[in-house]
Amino acid sequence: MSLIKSISGIRGTIGGPAGDGLSPLDVVKFTSAFATFLQRQQPDKRLTLVVGRDARLSGAMVDRLVVGTLQGMGIDVLETGLSTTPTTEMTVIDHKADGGIIITASHNPRHWNALKLLNAKGEFIDAAEGNEVLRLADSDEIRFAEVDKLGQVTENHNTIEEHIQRVLGLKLVDVEAIRKANFRVAVDAVNSTGGIAIPALLRALGVNDVVELYCDPTGDFQHNPEPIPQNLIEIAKVVKQEKCDLGIVVDPDVDRLALISENGEMFGEEYTLVSVADYVLDHTPGNTVSNLSSTRALRDITEKRGLTYAAAAVGEVNVTTKMKEVNAVIGGEGNGGVIYPELHYGRDALVGVALFLTLLAHKRQQQPGLTMSQLRASYPNYVISKNRKDLEAGMDVDGILARMAERYQNERISTIDGVKIDFADSWAHLRKSNTEPIIRIYCEAHTAEEAETLAQKMIGDLTELSK
Repeated sequence: MSLIKSISGIRGTIGGPAGDGLSPLDVVKFTSAFATFLQRQQPDKRLTLVVGRDARLSGAMVDRLVVGTLQGMGIDVLETGLSTTPTTEMTVIDHKADGGIIITASHNPRHWNALKLLNAKGEFIDAAEGNEVLRLADSDEIRFAEVDKLGQVTENHNTIEEHIQRVLGLKLVDVEAIRKANFRVAVDAVNSTGGIAIPALLRALGVNDVVELYCDPTGDFQHNPEPIPQNLIEIAKVVKQEKCDLGIVVDPDVDRLALISENGEMFGEEYTLVSVADYVLDHTPGNTVSNLSSTRALRDITEKRGLTYAAAAVGEVNVTTKMKEVNAVIGGEGNGGVIYPELHYGRDALVGVALFLTLLAHKRQQQPGLTMSQLRASYPNYVISKNRKDLEAGMDVDGILARMAERYQNERISTIDGVKIDFADSWAHLRKSNTEPIIRIYCEAHTAEEAETLAQKMIGDLTELSK
């Protein structure tokens, strides 16, 4: 059993003793701590929070605990039921709520769940705020409301449709071009809420030929829900067999978007953001941002236009903070997370789908019959190798990373999140895990072989420096 307490929320496995997983007692403990934190920000206001959940099997149980706890804290609840992370974020914004909780363990397997905590802007709370919530959870400072001051619950099960309408209203979403393109699209939503949101979005965009795979939101995931190549074998076959123009894959809470080409090959999760940024920059030139572990291709297509790219530490809140700092027009993370601030500051697969299909529709107007694989080939080609270096407990990981930075001081170095070493045609990013005695090693180069060779060089250096 596992319980991971971090600044962005509380994640754990279902079952087992309290404190050793995400038990009902833990749900109440951390929900009431978050409620206390928000109430202290506005002590004279009766607060309203949005609560939504993905479709995983434990979701309804956790949802009832969260809603009941918030009522017990004297907070009103806007209950959306089955939802997505970006939809919950949008609902906080559109309904002017004081914050929100999305009940989802994102790409984790079916026996996990989590509480993700949102502020009044519909964005994840930052590090300082998260640490205060964790402190409150272990304190004796929480006070529940008296009976006459209990919170009230209002249900709204139209928030996904509200989200879709907001996406359709974006200036860069060309519904007519998408409709005329007559796309045939396959969707794998891993039996979570993407099965509600993505087919509905596609049809609203004028895509009437949709092949659905695992779009029934039962929470019974039919494969590992992380949208990476080894988990997408079945949808890749469907795209090819059904002669689809493309495949769309989302994770259980629909903030990550992976695409599959017409030949069944992966478009590349890293290239979801690259392709969407390509379209956005053509129409609204500006700065771009991704995290340090994301492909260099975004920097390439940005600088090719004479624009500025900036890198942020890993983590959505770090990316959005940097995006605001540099006034970026598009940004996100290389795991398929598109952040389009014209709509909101959050990874959003729905807006990613709409912008990507507009891009492809417009490209086909210029080059009839253009395929996904041809579009992918038009971007700078990079491959990322992901490895790890196991360390002995008690090792000075920060010291080891500092020595790595010193060893490669003649290269371009970033130390905002571990150590990133930028070489002329490749890079290596080494960062410590907050939950395990390991160093994560991400390396990118133009070929898989070059990336793996660089990774092994980094592992060798770490081995030497850790002795």
